[in-house]
Amino acid sequence: MSEVINSLVDNLIFVFERLDTFGILDVILVTAIFFVILRWLRDTQALVLLRGVFLLIALISLLTSLEVLPAFSWLMRTALPALLLAIPVIFAPEIRRALERLGRAGAILEGGRSSTSREIEDTITYVVRATARLSDRRHGALIVLQRLDNLDEYIQSGVRMESQVSPELLLQIFYPNTPLHDGAVIIVGSTLVSASSVLPLSASGVLSKSAERQMGLRHRAALGISEVSDAVAVVVSEETGSISVVNAGRMIRRLDVERLENILRALYRPSQPARGITGFFRKLYPGGDSTHREEV
Repeated sequence: MSEVINSLVDNLIFVFERLDTFGILDVILVTAIFFVILRWLRDTQALVLLRGVFLLIALISLLTSLEVLPAFSWLMRTALPALLLAIPVIFAPEIRRALERLGRAGAILEGGRSSTSREIEDTITYVVRATARLSDRRHGALIVLQRLDNLDEYIQSGVRMESQVSPELLLQIFYPNTPLHDGAVIIVGSTLVSASSVLPLSASGVLSKSAERQMGLRHRAALGISEVSDAVAVVVSEETGSISVVNAGRMIRRLDVERLENILRALYRPSQPARGITGFFRKLYPGGDSTHREEV
């Protein structure tokens, strides 16, 4: 064992002695790639799997380096290619999500559609008013505000409305036991385009870390739509009346009306998307926004 450690130390010294400018740049690029991957996988089950894979690879590498275990070394060298081929299968959902986010980030460079500032202000005002009354009555609700990413796939899963947004309409939709109260409302600009829409459920471990484990399908659906798009979701808990906002896989909970309005005005700005390289990286990793700091 001591020989293995000494060999490892000698190899590290050998590498550091020969580092030049391009070598340092190479190390920085590799580190940045791993950093981005780990941030993408944060709060997901894939991170646990990835940690297990790394530990397994490290253990196998250590054991195969021991000359006293030739049979084990042969077995591991034979099985390792199969393990490497299995990684894309294990991490298929996370790889797809990363590629989708990369594609959405690239679309920023070409510019996006816009909504008028007045439409945005009116929509936020109506949503805040409705949310306040729904919270007081403890009527569960899930309201999704589309930004740059198209949500047609989820709009088609619900009932088409194509109605002007108003607090009264939202209150009526989410009144308990009415035909449309289950599912999500999707708003585009100042138009409520669908109700009772079905959203993807989050597979991340964010809610499992919450002190309030009773949060159910509405919160999971809000996290799910935020993980596959840049939409902003507002959730009202049916059990407690608590108000939450979800964006980029992050949930801000226990909001009052004033704070809800401030957060929506900071997040819901489809008319002023960031352009160029800055917009690309902001879209690629939206979790760096200061409004996302308070999480579940």
